[in-house]
Amino acid sequence: MMVTLVAAPHPATLPIEQLQEQCELRTQRRSGPGGQHRNKTSSAAFLLHKPSEIVAEATERRSQAENRNVAIQRLRFRLAIQLRTASAFDVRDVPGESEIRQQFHGKSLRLSEANQAKPAVLALVLNDLHAAGGQPSLVAPLWDVSTSAIVGLIKSHAPAFVLVNQIRAHHDRSPLK
Repeated sequence: MMVTLVAAPHPATLPIEQLQEQCELRTQRRSGPGGQHRNKTSSAAFLLHKPSEIVAEATERRSQAENRNVAIQRLRFRLAIQLRTASAFDVRDVPGESEIRQQFHGKSLRLSEANQAKPAVLALVLNDLHAAGGQPSLVAPLWDVSTSAIVGLIKSHAPAFVLVNQIRAHHDRSPLK
C-alpha cells in the first residue's frame, strides 16, 4: 500500500465542512435497493478529494444526502490510510491535530466505525507508527495509553492493520497478530 506525505494538518482531521470544500461531488443514478424511486433519482454520491485525487463513493442508500454522508466518512478513512503528515515525534502543536491529540490523550482508543473522530485519531496514530517504524510500544507513550490500545485501534480497521504490517515488514519487523 502506497502512502503519500502531505502538509499538516492531515485532511482526515479537518472539520467536515472544510474537507468538503476540498472535494468535488459527483452524483449519478445507480442500481440497487429502492425500486422505481431508485431509478428516477441520482442518489449515488462520489467524492473526489482534489488535492490527493483519492475517491470515495456511496451508492447503497436511496437518499443522496445519506450517500453523501457515508461517502465523506469513507473518504476520511481512505485519507487516514493513504496520506501521512509529520508525526508528533517530528512536529508538535499542529493546529487541528493538537486538539485531537489532547482530546484523546490518556483516553480509550476504542472507537466505533460510526464515531466521527475515528478517522482523525487513526490518521494521527498511523503518522506516529509510520515515524516509529511500526512499533506500537514507541507510540503508546505519546498518547498515554497502553500498547494494546494502539494495536486495538489499528486492528479495528482492517486497511490500517495491513498498512502497519507493511511498515513493519519494511523495517524487517515481524507482523502484528
